[in-house]
Amino acid sequence: MPRTRSTFFRRALAPAGLVAALGTVVALTPLTPAQAGEIPKAPGHRLVDGYTGAPATAAPVPGEGPPQHPYLAPNGRSGMHADGAGSGTYPWSGPLGDRPAVDSEKMAALGGECATVTFDSAGRIVTVCGTFKGFLVKLLDPKSLDTLAEYKLPQRPSTIEAITRLDFSRIFKDTSGGAYSYLDDQDRLVLADSRQHIVRLAHRQQADGDWAFEVDAEWDLTAHVPHDCVSWTNLYPSGECDPVTSVMPDWEGRVWWVTRQGRIGTVDPDSGTIRSVRLDGEEIQNSFSVAEDGVSIVSDHALYSFRTTPDGTPRAVWRQEYDRGTGTKPGSVNQGSGTTPDLFGAHGEKYVAITDNADDRMNVLVYRRGADTPAGERLVCKVPVFGSGASTTDNSLISWGNSLVVENNYGYENVTSLTFGRSVVGGASRIDVRADGSGCDTVWESEVRSPSTVPKLSTANGLLYFYEKDPNKLGIDAWYLTAVDFRTGERRWKRLVGTGMAYDNNWAPVTIGPDGTAYVGVFNGLAAVRDA
Repeated sequence: MPRTRSTFFRRALAPAGLVAALGTVVALTPLTPAQAGEIPKAPGHRLVDGYTGAPATAAPVPGEGPPQHPYLAPNGRSGMHADGAGSGTYPWSGPLGDRPAVDSEKMAALGGECATVTFDSAGRIVTVCGTFKGFLVKLLDPKSLDTLAEYKLPQRPSTIEAITRLDFSRIFKDTSGGAYSYLDDQDRLVLADSRQHIVRLAHRQQADGDWAFEVDAEWDLTAHVPHDCVSWTNLYPSGECDPVTSVMPDWEGRVWWVTRQGRIGTVDPDSGTIRSVRLDGEEIQNSFSVAEDGVSIVSDHALYSFRTTPDGTPRAVWRQEYDRGTGTKPGSVNQGSGTTPDLFGAHGEKYVAITDNADDRMNVLVYRRGADTPAGERLVCKVPVFGSGASTTDNSLISWGNSLVVENNYGYENVTSLTFGRSVVGGASRIDVRADGSGCDTVWESEVRSPSTVPKLSTANGLLYFYEKDPNKLGIDAWYLTAVDFRTGERRWKRLVGTGMAYDNNWAPVTIGPDGTAYVGVFNGLAAVRDA
């Protein structure tokens, strides 16, 4: 997040806000018991449209997807942004809107949001779900959403702080502990836990037929990362704690990692050698993207392209500052870009795109990413998007060919932001880089209101998938999966997923499964939308 950031559990709730949120959850429980395991719908779901629009006909989008990363699961199966390049695209079709049915699975009494959804070689879901007690790695049946195996990660310092200091906002600010994880080319989930350890988890079926997770490998980063963190035996630490937020392999197989306070490192999985550097005075809130020509990382000050020295130490190949504005906007986690970099380009071109945090109107920025590109020629275009004074995003762009899609998250802060029928200004735009690289043009603008999701594109059917919420005068909080035509920006259909705070996606992405199901991580678990 999620930067895409997708972002996951990143927004702060003041203690009073959390109490109000918990009260709202209680107040909005359904009048009749929900089915076992189903996420409860708040009252009002029968008073809103269940489905509008009409089924779409698949219209595949021409072009080629990102190159397959040699150390990741196949494109579409490996992580929050679908592939190593961060494209947010899937090579198979999502639902077309043909009598779509909705299922859901409640993962905890409170919380339980499953953000990064990956798929092993047999199509089973491997995900990390965030509860108020901590993160759980889960293996799920993709049809029933039943849990096949579960692995509890170490409790995060933010959870202990929330309990001991009665400040639950700490949980929502914390992106560490496994939210940004990836599935590798051998069906193993790789993540950084709250102990500043990178853990590689395999899942295997036991002799009795049950499934279980087991630690395949583990690397301790504490010699490189300050780790005087809150624990039950260290309630008031005096030192520094810098949690690891995201991990991703490069094309040589090294595992890269970043921390919130600007540390960047690598692990050689064969030798265990760890190397690291720090961006002084800069924060890294987003995930990052990788291609054969390097690793792209954005801080709250600049966009970087990294490679390594012969011993594996990260080395900046180039650095490009951007307009970080004068403050943090509602809908952004900090004063900086909210996007994971997108690595894209048709016809042999190599571009990288982010958004800035410019005052008044945010810009989509496209750069040439070649190492030998003169600094004055690196910027391809700077395109302002959305309305004056209401323009920001904290989610990754979608990239396909020379096209980019961006959504507006201005006004969304946390799961209490849009209760009682409220919504955001919204908006989404498609921007294309010209074939000759001379600039960019806005192709269409949509009024779709997608407060905080990481949207996705099915290149097999030409539909974009957003998670939408419209304002409602009756105070009903209705959440919809919305399909938008990639070519025109027109809504094709929208299907009600659920009502109430439990169905707020809180920065989790839409994920398209190999079987055509659209999954949405929501506050209380995971929802699935599939054609009848």
